[in-house]
Amino acid sequence: MAEFFAHETAVIDEGCTIGAGTKIWHFSHIMPNCRIGEKCNIGQNVVVSPDVILGNNVKVQNNVSIYTGVICEDDVFLGPSMVFTNVINPRSGVNRRGQYSKTTVRKGASIGANATIVCGNDIGEYAFVGAGAVVTKEILPYALVVGNPSKQIGWISEYGHKLHFDPQGKAICEESKEVYILESGNVRKL
Repeated sequence: MAEFFAHETAVIDEGCTIGAGTKIWHFSHIMPNCRIGEKCNIGQNVVVSPDVILGNNVKVQNNVSIYTGVICEDDVFLGPSMVFTNVINPRSGVNRRGQYSKTTVRKGASIGANATIVCGNDIGEYAFVGAGAVVTKEILPYALVVGNPSKQIGWISEYGHKLHFDPQGKAICEESKEVYILESGNVRKL
């Protein structure tokens, strides 16, 4: 196993792969067969369910449960107490184990504190889900969404700044000075 840090109160089940430089903090539980990349940070009281995949440099804040069926690509940020679901119609009296819907959070996306991601709805590259939002449909790359149910209110740069497009569909990130183009309802970086 690669060199990683796990607090003495963390529980790491057998069959997990954990990348070099990853830190797992107090009272977190990494369940069987998880794959966690390099330089991740798993906050306090986090549960990573069986077979979950986290890419490199994923930041998971305190009190997050990442359920089976979730894949987070590199550089994803999961805010404090945000929630994933994995069964679309859960019932206590009906066993739906193994009927988990897949959810992929693409590279560089951020999900704010207390947001809920209803299973089966992918989050696009560098998208930004605002605090408390409830995602009930797919989120486009670079989209900024807020509310319940979530609604897109704009576009966001890879550095996390709202993009302001000119009449020609061009925007410049205020921090990185990178150029973005809006065409046919989609954003791409030049």
